[in-house]
Amino acid sequence: MDILGALWHLLNFFAPAWVVGALAAALAKVFWRSELRGLTWLKLALRASLACAAALVVGMVIEGRDGRMSTYLAMVLACAGALWWSLRRLR
Repeated sequence: MDILGALWHLLNFFAPAWVVGALAAALAKVFWRSELRGLTWLKLALRASLACAAALVVGMVIEGRDGRMSTYLAMVLACAGALWWSLRRLR
């Protein structure tokens, strides 16, 4: 595999984490606008995406391969936990 192929594999591995983190942050800003007034969307998206990416890496290490439903469940739970933690820190 050449360097460009490795880069595409890495980007495609983390793409679900970035998309879920960005969408969850946008929805959180819509539904909890007044509570999350102190945080920007970018900061929320970064926290949620990093939590999702960490869950994907841990799932890859534990399961031995990518694409397991348990890993995606962990990613969604990690995203929700990061957004909840951001909300709790503001209060």
